[in-house]
Amino acid sequence: MKVILKILISTLGVLVASQIIPGIVVAGFGTALLVAIVLALLNVTLGFLLKVLTLPLNIVTFGLFSLVINALMFWAASFVKGFSVTGFLAAFLGALVVTVVSMIGKKLLD
Repeated sequence: MKVILKILISTLGVLVASQIIPGIVVAGFGTALLVAIVLALLNVTLGFLLKVLTLPLNIVTFGLFSLVINALMFWAASFVKGFSVTGFLAAFLGALVVTVVSMIGKKLLD
């Protein structure tokens, strides 16, 4: 049940990001839900691998390089039909918005 709530909160984050950041377009709720699922899968697989491989860089930058990896995962999810991200800056800000919305949602659930 908690996984479903986390996915729904991420979906809300994707929808919020598409509303406030130019360069991110989402066709609708179903597309945002699919993007949230794809983001979760990308972060569990490819994101984990990238974070392990870039651990020295993460240590040097005090973890800030993780924001770049999250932006790349957000940008990589743009293969979903009905979801488009035009550029790295939009992906970076979109990943930041989704992260903030997810953090707030998690605090509200606990």
